[in-house]
Amino acid sequence: MKRVLILLALLLPFISNAHPGHGGSDGFTIIHYFTEPQHVTFILLSMAVVIFFLGRNKEVKDVEKQKQS
Repeated sequence: MKRVLILLALLLPFISNAHPGHGGSDGFTIIHYFTEPQHVTFILLSMAVVIFFLGRNKEVKDVEKQKQS
């Protein structure tokens, strides 16, 4: 699992290249990243993956604690 996460982290710069047509907002402001669909989708997907793995890690630790008891 750690290898997959490392691989994704290494490939991230290639996946997140600039896209043409930066919409109506200025491309160099924080508002741009929260209002353009291309960025919002990536932000939400990243958050979902992190939450999933954090939750799974907690479940694994809880099961290990129950086995020790």
